[in-house]
Amino acid sequence: MSCALRCWLMTTAEPRWATARSPERKTLGGAAAKVAKLLGLPLMVWQRRVLDVSLEVDATGRLVFRDVVLSTPRQSGKTVCLLSLILTRALVEPGSHIVYAAQSALDAKKKAEAEWWPAIENSLLAGQVTVRRAPGREGMQFANGSRQSIAASTQKAAHGEVIDLAIVDEAFSYADARLEQSLKPGMMTRPNNQFWVVSTAGTPERSAYLWEKVQNGRAAVEAGLTDSVAYFEYSAPDGADPADVETWRACMPALNTTVAEDTVRAAQQTMARSEFSRAYLNRWVSSMSDPIVSIEWWESLAEPDAPRPEWIVLGLDIAPKGASAAIVAVGEHGTELHAAVLEHGDGTDWVPGALESLSAEYSSPRVILDPKACGAMLPEIERATNFNLTELDGGDVQQACEFWLKLVREGRLRHRGEPELTIALDGAGQRRLGDGWAWSRRGSGTDIAPLCALCWATWFWRGSWGTL
Repeated sequence: MSCALRCWLMTTAEPRWATARSPERKTLGGAAAKVAKLLGLPLMVWQRRVLDVSLEVDATGRLVFRDVVLSTPRQSGKTVCLLSLILTRALVEPGSHIVYAAQSALDAKKKAEAEWWPAIENSLLAGQVTVRRAPGREGMQFANGSRQSIAASTQKAAHGEVIDLAIVDEAFSYADARLEQSLKPGMMTRPNNQFWVVSTAGTPERSAYLWEKVQNGRAAVEAGLTDSVAYFEYSAPDGADPADVETWRACMPALNTTVAEDTVRAAQQTMARSEFSRAYLNRWVSSMSDPIVSIEWWESLAEPDAPRPEWIVLGLDIAPKGASAAIVAVGEHGTELHAAVLEHGDGTDWVPGALESLSAEYSSPRVILDPKACGAMLPEIERATNFNLTELDGGDVQQACEFWLKLVREGRLRHRGEPELTIALDGAGQRRLGDGWAWSRRGSGTDIAPLCALCWATWFWRGSWGTL
């Protein structure tokens, strides 16, 4: 591989969300880059970008961002990024106290022992840092009075301590904000306090703390905010093929630098699809296991060019808080049911108009829905469909999900191969409902409205098709 080609491969990854650099501000990012060189671990492009922005200072010399959230695929180099951050803050601000927390105090200690301490002791910075290895007192002591300690991942972590910089690593393992609530009070009186949350993606149900940080961070970037909160996310979009090397190059900022493509290929071929997507593509998934139906089997049921059934019903579903909605048609064709996504989009303002148009086009088809999902929109939907509705109750929802699964496993439900359904299936979580199960909106890592709408529509045929 030529040097030019290798350089191109190393720099194709761009963050999907990233707080913009404010060029009029000074930054400690340059100091962090010098520290990394002294460690013998020069910063990669993405690491320098994150540190340049997150360490911006205002005209008084104070840090602009009090909270920083960094989300990257595994093995991207966040260890070097965080070590450079810790050393920079400790060296630039004498007397600083820096606290680091991971999944547990043991995990934090293992990272320090295996990666941080050897790098420091074998670098030009060794004379300025003393490593403390005494049990319960692990950390680093600096010649200028700064210190770094390890916090237990509990509600009483670092209780009563004064803290200038706190880092919560592997944040996907936290279900709530109790650690942050323990650390932040110790930062209130410090003029340059900063709180970092760093992690690969998790599951919305088990990683509620991180999921909220991610949602707020994305919103801040989209709103163009350049103070208070800095957010950076390198991840693959839901529709990208996890087996395609171009997907990896677009979202893995350390690929072909510290991570080889052959290594990623081996992982992609041996790991569960869901866990590979989470760990290597930094996608939010419903669980660490594969979906309830394999994506390969689902894709084998696709018939993009199948003729439209003569008679159909429509399934309608609305995501929580009206974030999106979907309308799916299902009809009989020979000995199979055929499905097609007719409408899917953000928000719900478009739903009544779309239902009116589809009602006219398909001769007033019956619309199947879960009234709990439709909420306050139900009266508008009733008018748009001329009250031609079938509403599911809790028991019906369970039966609809289980009937859909039966049809899919038996190969009797065909679809047009729309990515909306594949993405929803890949990220859909399940929950217990009575003696059965149903889709879990809260536990899903993606928009499952198209999948729910499909299930509601297939449920219409449960009587005649359920016994074939």
